[in-house]
Amino acid sequence: MTHPPSAIIAVCVAALLAAAPARASAQGSQDHQYTSQDIEAGSRVYSSQCALCHGVNGDTVNGIDLRRGKFRRSISDEDIAGVIAAGVPAAGMPGFNLRTAEVTSLIAFIRAGFDPSGVAVKVGNVARGQALYASKGKCGTCHRINGSGPRSAPDLSEIGAARTPAALQRSLLDPTAAMWPINRPVHIVTRDGRDLRGRRLNEDTYTVQIIDQDEHLVSLNKSELKVYELGKTSPMPSLAATFTADEIADMVAYLLSLKGMP
Repeated sequence: MTHPPSAIIAVCVAALLAAAPARASAQGSQDHQYTSQDIEAGSRVYSSQCALCHGVNGDTVNGIDLRRGKFRRSISDEDIAGVIAAGVPAAGMPGFNLRTAEVTSLIAFIRAGFDPSGVAVKVGNVARGQALYASKGKCGTCHRINGSGPRSAPDLSEIGAARTPAALQRSLLDPTAAMWPINRPVHIVTRDGRDLRGRRLNEDTYTVQIIDQDEHLVSLNKSELKVYELGKTSPMPSLAATFTADEIADMVAYLLSLKGMP
């Protein structure tokens, strides 16, 4: 049985992530970003086939905001492709045998935030990313997730709700460029001789709060400080030289899945 292209794309995107089956197959050797040609092709597919149901901004289907990457269940690009291929029978969506180029371009446009000139980051496999986080990445030696781990680096428990895939990828490849101002490392010497190094948590006109090198929360009046230096370089090393593109994509998927305790 064949379906008209408009019905195929509209139904597929409408049911994105309503119930995505797990797919453990490894990614190919593609780069961790889609090409600009993929994104532009996806914009044309979306405009002509999907906007009628999802709207210009991709937010007219309850519980889904495609432009902002808000889905019901799916996280990885594999999840999205799996929903399109297998369908969601419970939601009335059959599986479709779309051309690979059509699926690729549509995912690219969604990952680019509906911006044809933007960057579309590939999102890999959550389970593989979690394994990399704990092993090769050694991220748990600094970061904390859901109450487990040190406080020397920012808590990642809800990082997936705060950052886009592109922002997460950038933080892995170029931590200094991606560092939020509030997370800059600090060096403080007080007038009574205390020498403190750590991470800034909060600051106003008169006070500053930090997590020091011993993971203690310290609140200081600025009038008591002899030296107050904000670091310009993130203490986190870049993963660009040690991780493959597919591993970066998997790490992005795991971080994107971190949206707080259920």
